[in-house]
Amino acid sequence: MKFTIFQESRIGKRKTNQDRIAHCYSHDSLLMVLADGMGGHLHGEVAAHIAVQYLTHVFQREAQPVLPDPGMFLSRELALAHHAIVDYSLEKGLREAPRTTIVACIVQGGYAYWAHAGDSRLYLLRGGRIHVQTHDHSRVQLMMDQGLLDVRSAAVHPNRNRVYSCLGGTNVPQIEFSRRTPLQPGDVLVLCTDGLWGPLGDEGILRSLSRESPMVSVPRALGEAELIAGSHCDNLSVIMMVWREGEDDNLDFSDVISTQTMALSDFTTRMDSFQRAHPPIGDMDMTDDEIERTIQEINSAIQKFSK
Repeated sequence: MKFTIFQESRIGKRKTNQDRIAHCYSHDSLLMVLADGMGGHLHGEVAAHIAVQYLTHVFQREAQPVLPDPGMFLSRELALAHHAIVDYSLEKGLREAPRTTIVACIVQGGYAYWAHAGDSRLYLLRGGRIHVQTHDHSRVQLMMDQGLLDVRSAAVHPNRNRVYSCLGGTNVPQIEFSRRTPLQPGDVLVLCTDGLWGPLGDEGILRSLSRESPMVSVPRALGEAELIAGSHCDNLSVIMMVWREGEDDNLDFSDVISTQTMALSDFTTRMDSFQRAHPPIGDMDMTDDEIERTIQEINSAIQKFSK
């Protein structure tokens, strides 16, 4: 495989960052996953972390070097990630069940497979256009589908952040799956939270993320979204991957990752750690002991469902 990839998450103007992002690749398979936690301080953060770390953990176990069935992997493991979050909630006796949106994408054999629940999005950008875009599982999107809201009204609607499908919580998630989608050289896959696509809109996503290297495009897009959102800026996160397979090898792409020389049993992973992401704010901050204990509890929940 040959591709360029970059990811970044920012806290915005919130007290904590409840987004989690990761990518992981073997010799012949790539996983990208992004989650936006909900459910109050810490709990949403934990739900997002369980979902992302769980998928990454199982991917490393099974993609050696390919997944037997990427679509089935997404179906099975997203359901189990949901149960891991619910189990964590029950064991902790939480009154407010932690929840998280999720969008995950696997690239393997020149094809992309993705699944999502909630309003975190995947865009496939091709030839300067939005070729494919996921459909939000939100109340505002339902109202738009029914012709009750237009795009401009939806952007400022008071219920624009209300979703009806997610991992965790008390309801079984309605997970939507893509078809197997062939990739073309130069295709761009973007996974992002509403903290990015909300301020930028589809046109801003296309303008900011369809042309230059991810290492240039991603920080610029995040900065633009922060500026537009101002004091109301939410957590904002993005993973951007440019598919380089089939492009001219003579072109100078210094940021291209080639897995050709990787051992079949090797993996490369990038996932942000669970840690204090801001200065202490009254009683909202976690101590180092609390962070360590939370990590142990998360790992226990993951191990139970990844056997």
